[in-house]
Amino acid sequence: MDPILAVILIIAAAFLALFIGVFVGIQYRKKVAESKKGLAEDEAKRIINEAIKLAESKKKESLIEAKEEILRSRQDADREIKERRSELQRQESWVQKKEEQIDKRAEQMDVKEAQLQNKIKENEALQVELADIKKSQLGMLEKISGLTVEQAKQQLLTSLESEIRHESAVIIKNVEQETKDNSEKLAREIITTAIQRVASDHVSEATVSVVSLPNDEMKGRIIGREGRNIRTIEQMTGVDLIIDDTPEAITISSFDPVRKEIARLTLERLVVDGRIHPARIEETVEKCRRDVEASIKQAGESAVFEAGIHGIHPELIKILGRLKYRTSYGQNVLDHSLEVAYIAAMMASELGLDPTQAKRAGLLHDIGKALDSELEGSHIEIGVETAKKYKESNDIIHAIQAHHGDVEAKTITACLVQAADAVSAARPGARRENIESYIKRLEKLEELANSFNGVDKCFAIQAGREIRVMVKPEVVKDDELVLLAREMAKKIENELDYPGQIKLNLVRESRAVDFAK
Repeated sequence: MDPILAVILIIAAAFLALFIGVFVGIQYRKKVAESKKGLAEDEAKRIINEAIKLAESKKKESLIEAKEEILRSRQDADREIKERRSELQRQESWVQKKEEQIDKRAEQMDVKEAQLQNKIKENEALQVELADIKKSQLGMLEKISGLTVEQAKQQLLTSLESEIRHESAVIIKNVEQETKDNSEKLAREIITTAIQRVASDHVSEATVSVVSLPNDEMKGRIIGREGRNIRTIEQMTGVDLIIDDTPEAITISSFDPVRKEIARLTLERLVVDGRIHPARIEETVEKCRRDVEASIKQAGESAVFEAGIHGIHPELIKILGRLKYRTSYGQNVLDHSLEVAYIAAMMASELGLDPTQAKRAGLLHDIGKALDSELEGSHIEIGVETAKKYKESNDIIHAIQAHHGDVEAKTITACLVQAADAVSAARPGARRENIESYIKRLEKLEELANSFNGVDKCFAIQAGREIRVMVKPEVVKDDELVLLAREMAKKIENELDYPGQIKLNLVRESRAVDFAK
């Protein structure tokens, strides 16, 4: 046989066998699937039947539970209805009792009203009778006293006014004495010395700086669109910018010299830079603030080094450096403090004493002026509290407290600081003040004191820090001095501008003169 034919037959037989196998497998699988389908249908019918039976049982149980619930609800409703009916019956009986009580009270009120009407009529008759008696008595009193009703009233009011003034003066004096003894806080409320007043000339000199501009167009750029630039500068620095008709200049106003210096440097740098907008302003203010703080620290350290003083608290040195930007009547307070320290040390050396303590007290005597724009009180009070805070010795604190004579100097150091402070302030060229405004202020002070009834003479002393008033003893009594001093202090506060505080010293003197013959 041909080999090719044999191969072809073998291949054909193989395909035939494969086809027969596939057909037989398909038939077998079909039978298996039909048998499984029958089983599944039987199982499904069984499950459905069981589900129907279970649903029927559940339905019966639900109906039974629903009937039981309805029965319980009816029982609860019946019980609640019975309770409400009993409550309504109780309330009806209570209301009936109240109505009976109200009826009884109404009857009693009618009786009382009738009685009241009778009493009113009786009172009206009595008032008419009393008016007639009063009229006759007033006529008799006028005949006896020889005074009319108006004159008697005036005399009584005058007497009462005198008694009230006397009692009020005594009460005020006692209250002031009690508060001075028991509480410094209450004393400050009675004595109006909490706020330092500043004369107008001094204000313009000490609180205002002027920044020059290259041209008037720069004013508009500093103001900015809708004022945003000038608002940013004022908010960041805490000063007031005054832009008026002054050509090529802007005025900076602030009671805080450090803020004023920061604002001045900021404006000068912005004008030189030319880029003026809120972001640039904030950046420049922060740089100027850091520069000023560094300058303050350096000034304090330099002052301590020049004075040769050691052991001062670092924060106190920073506060001392703030005096670099503080002036008093044109005199730089830091230079003044160094000058007082040198003068006090020299006087201590001449007396054979240790100059170190005198120099330390002289350098710190005006430390309160560095903080008087931030804290309430005079610079002496602020300086004393600051020195206590940073653990200065009692002698230094006392020298600060006594350097203006507000308290008696009890140590040699305090006396030396007093003298050195006066020498430094009084030397030629140290301070400047308009002599005419100074004299006018003293004259105005004496004029205000003389305007009060009972004042004999008055003298403004201690450069206007104190006024001594001599009163007429026959017009002003001892207990009226307190009221007079209070009224005088209020008038001075309202009508006069002055730096610091003014002490009022009222003197009443009675003399008895006779001659032996």
